Amino acid sequence: MSGAALAAAGGQAGLFALAERKLDWIDQRQRVLAQNIANADTPDYQAGDVAPFESHLRRLHVTPARTSPLHLAGFAQGVSDADAVVAEHAPDGNAVNLENQLTKVADDENSQALVGNLWKSYMGMFMTALGHGS
Repeated sequence: MSGAALAAAGGQAGLFALAERKLDWIDQRQRVLAQNIANADTPDYQAGDVAPFESHLRRLHVTPARTSPLHLAGFAQGVSDADAVVAEHAPDGNAVNLENQLTKVADDENSQALVGNLWKSYMGMFMTALGHGS
């Protein structure tokens, strides 16, 4: 079932669009991190990054739904970036911290796996609801 068909089906189609945006964000960030790692020995190179995904959510005005009085109210926390906190430079002026970059790559891989698993679970529920479940 295509994304357009899911959007036409209504329901949780917004979740699929959000998952797609998260995967696009991860793809863009992985390209930036790969460039940082590739330039780890380039004199005067400054590591880059993309804006945190949470900033995209704020622009979309996405907030957690409180469906029961027993649920805790959601809140947004600022995202701290280790590169912004400690900007160490090598003697040649390079500011790429390989450990930090590799940690970000691993975090993104975990996020990608989570989004993929959520996507697969929701697709399974849609297919079951449509009578095409396995």
